[in-house]
Amino acid sequence: MGGSRSDSAFREADLVNPWVALEPGADPVERVGAIRRAHEAFTAPGTAGRPVRSVRSVVADSWRRSAQARVSPDGTARVELADGDLGSYRTEHPLGRVMPLFRELMGAFAMDGEHLLAVCDAQGRMLWVEGHATARRRADRMNFVPGATWAESAVGTNAPGTAVAIDRAVQVFAAEHFSRTVHTWTCAAAPVHDPHSGRLLGAVDITGGDRLAHPHSLAFVQAVARAAESQLALLGPQPHEPPAVELRALGRDEALLSVGEGRQLRLSRRHSEIAVLLACHPEGLTGDELLVALYEDEQITPVTLRAELSRLRRLLGTDVLNSRPYRLTAPVTADFDTVLRRLASGAPSAALHAYAGPLLPASRAPAVARLRSRIEGRLRASLLARRDADLLADWTGSPWGADDLEAWTELAAALPHGSARAPLVLEHIRELNAEQGGYPAL
Repeated sequence: MGGSRSDSAFREADLVNPWVALEPGADPVERVGAIRRAHEAFTAPGTAGRPVRSVRSVVADSWRRSAQARVSPDGTARVELADGDLGSYRTEHPLGRVMPLFRELMGAFAMDGEHLLAVCDAQGRMLWVEGHATARRRADRMNFVPGATWAESAVGTNAPGTAVAIDRAVQVFAAEHFSRTVHTWTCAAAPVHDPHSGRLLGAVDITGGDRLAHPHSLAFVQAVARAAESQLALLGPQPHEPPAVELRALGRDEALLSVGEGRQLRLSRRHSEIAVLLACHPEGLTGDELLVALYEDEQITPVTLRAELSRLRRLLGTDVLNSRPYRLTAPVTADFDTVLRRLASGAPSAALHAYAGPLLPASRAPAVARLRSRIEGRLRASLLARRDADLLADWTGSPWGADDLEAWTELAAALPHGSARAPLVLEHIRELNAEQGGYPAL
């Protein structure tokens, strides 16, 4: 595979490891050019937005998710945590316990190679960014700094954000980044999990120049992540660690919230909405932000919301719900987040299995309604794109998919020739056409 290789000749099957950016023997300069052309084609106004063959599938999938999240390729990261908020959050975060290990294993490598060591949480927020002074100054200009959100849904494809989105180690090279401001960088990141619960804690990342586009950098961060998990296992659970919280809000109007072992609470509808929103924002929300997210009626006063939050704090305990900003202090496992993570990792079957129905279906809270629509829309789009007859049959056989005419039509097309299910499916399509219209009768 020499440097004369054309864009159309790129085949992912040639890669020894498709999670590594460059195939053996590839010319980095040529690959940068091919990827940049693919990026320009994907992000051009009015295009279908489909990557060409010269882009790895992990990158193409990430670009699609970035586009679906309406990420601008010319955008930059936002700093969400600053000063005291960042300091307290880092102090409480489990990865703070292994930062000395990260520095020991990666610090000299970052300094010698003019690279950066970065650690983010499970939501893609940067907790630490350290390394060579020149690299830090360059990174500052694109807000690759502590407290900034580098989630894939915020800035598009990047190693730490994509690693936590798909929950596996990944390398991102040059123009594979969705944001143009990052096209001169290469990074490799690996997720880190709580060895006791298996919960995703965040990711460790090495960021620098094109020299990192080598299999060794990916293997390096994977080894560091495993060492961190081993260290956390030896350290044991954090002292005074708050009890884990499990939130189930799919397919029910009143969420079930389990705190620690043996304490299960059925929340009121308003408390269910608050719990869902706080689970989505572990960094916390101010009272004003919650007010806008919860109430359609602009006449609702902050006093009403504070009363609801006071009742919820008494119910959960001050060790679970804090104020200024309002946030859940315990790690939260939410059923709707499980669905989104499985979709992000390209597992629609597992996502459908976890989907118990629309999120708080009776809720009219604006932010909850948007999240409900996003979850169902992404799941449905994933199933339609997969065109798997069994998955489509499961979707159309559910109460929320029973009247989905497009899904029924795709199911009819996906059934094997002569399927015994075909007559029933076609009859149902005719009935839906009579009721709804929109698709020609088959």
